[in-house]
Amino acid sequence: MNKVIIVGGATASGKSDFGVQLAKILDTQVISCDSMQIYKGLDVGTAKITASQMQGVKHHLIDIVEPSKPFSVSEWRERATDVIDQLHAKGRIPIIVGGTGLYIDSLVYKLSFFCNGDEELREKLNIRLKEDGAQKMHELLQSIDPEEAEKIHPNNTKRLIRALEIYYSTGKIKSEKDERRLNEDYDFCLVVLSRDRQETYKRIDSRVDEMWRQGLVDEVRRIVDEGLADWDCQSMQAIGYKEFRDYFEGKCDLEQVRRQIKINSRHYAKRQISWLKRYDFGKWFDVDCDRDKAIEYAVNWANIDERNGE
Repeated sequence: MNKVIIVGGATASGKSDFGVQLAKILDTQVISCDSMQIYKGLDVGTAKITASQMQGVKHHLIDIVEPSKPFSVSEWRERATDVIDQLHAKGRIPIIVGGTGLYIDSLVYKLSFFCNGDEELREKLNIRLKEDGAQKMHELLQSIDPEEAEKIHPNNTKRLIRALEIYYSTGKIKSEKDERRLNEDYDFCLVVLSRDRQETYKRIDSRVDEMWRQGLVDEVRRIVDEGLADWDCQSMQAIGYKEFRDYFEGKCDLEQVRRQIKINSRHYAKRQISWLKRYDFGKWFDVDCDRDKAIEYAVNWANIDERNGE
């Protein structure tokens, strides 16, 4: 069976560095599993890995989409699968690195994607969203598909509308359509890097402060001024970018933006951990104490000879 290693964890858990170290040991390549590092020019706010940090390890699915363009989970899965199969053909074990749970799900499970959609219905739902508000629409979804509503924050209006669109178009709720059947095309190893929650929060705060020093404000200003993306674009919904909208509209100052990015990043880290706990095959390691053990575990798993039944 073709093997795939997934390195998961909350934001600021050191996934990128770990992935590079593991890839060098196994002489392989990394596939990014980050829904915002796919965008060109969104570098500082996404903590995008730099060329020097890659240490010569080839990374895929970074800087592949213009910030004005949408990009779906199914598109990521298709591209990731192509790279995985190419690496397997060369006798290498791909390493998936990132914290976007939907992307991991799309690879680990055989999910059916509702791709085409109904533009007229979507427009009607968006009009209703403007009239009734996100909370009312979320309550509607809760009455239709409570399992899916539990996964979606009321402010995540894109996913909210998507789930409602699926129901009204197909008569089936999204949680039924996305029946979680394991993808048996690959043999998965999931390494989850974790650490004390308060330490995670400290690292998040430090990372945001470092983004400020690296020129995050100028990066967002350039994106806006050059018309590379507007505030309604998918790319600008990323934490580290969407918080600037109120600043550019004169509703808050930069220090408030910085503080909100830290708060949103903390909340996101908690959601990432909750998501990763759903995978019963994941192996968890405290990255501050057991990093070497995590590397050893992944390397040993990669080197198991299935023919010997080990």
